[in-house]
Amino acid sequence: MRLPGGEPDRGPWRAVPVTEVLGLLTAGRPVPPTRPWVVAVDGRGGSGKSTLAGALAAAAGPRATVLHTDDAAWHHSFFDWDPMLVEHVLEPARAGRAVRFTPPAWRERGREGAIEVPAGCELLLVEGCAAARRRLEPHLDAAVWVQSDMDVADGRMHHRDSDDAEAMAVMAEWNAAELTLLTAERAWERATVVVAGTPPTPPPPGHVVVGAVSGRGARG
Repeated sequence: MRLPGGEPDRGPWRAVPVTEVLGLLTAGRPVPPTRPWVVAVDGRGGSGKSTLAGALAAAAGPRATVLHTDDAAWHHSFFDWDPMLVEHVLEPARAGRAVRFTPPAWRERGREGAIEVPAGCELLLVEGCAAARRRLEPHLDAAVWVQSDMDVADGRMHHRDSDDAEAMAVMAEWNAAELTLLTAERAWERATVVVAGTPPTPPPPGHVVVGAVSGRGARG
C-alpha cells in the first residue's frame, strides 16, 4: 500500500460488521441522547469516506445524518471552511437545535437547498477530508480515519471526473493542498478507529475492514 507523508500501515486488518465499528465510535454516548453524537469520517479524496459514512448512517437508523464538508467548501475554500461549519452547523446542532444553513457561496451562485441537521438527530457523521482536523476536535466525540492506497484513491477520483476538464484541473490543485494538510494534521494518530478504504479483498456484505482501534471514549 502506498501511503502519504509518514502515515503507517495500520494493519493487521480484519473484516468486522459495520455495527461493530458503529459501537466503537459511539461508546460512551448517553442514553437517551441529549444531543447528536458527532463523529468525523476523515481520509483522502477517493478513499471511500462517503461510502463508509453512508454505511454507518444506515446501520444507525433514521436518526442519523451525514454532513459532507464538500458542501461547506463549495466555492468557498478547499479547507478553510471549518469556522463557518462550527458557527452555523456544529454549535447549534450540539445545542440540540435543528439546523438549516445556506452558505454564502450557495446564494451567490444560485445553488438551491441548505446544509441541514434535523431536530431529533442522534448521530451526526461529518464526512470529508480534514473532518477530524485539530481545530474541530472540541466539536467531535469520535473520529474514524479511512486509510487508502494513494494510487487506488487517485484512480477513483480520475475515473469520476475524467470527462470534466475543469474538474480535472481542480483535482490536481486539490491533491497538492490535501497532501500538505493531511500530512501536517496526521489525523490517523487521533482516530478512534482506522478503516481500510481500499482493501485488497472486498469484505463480506455488511462488513468493513478495520485496523487500529484506539479505544478512546467520548471527547464531548
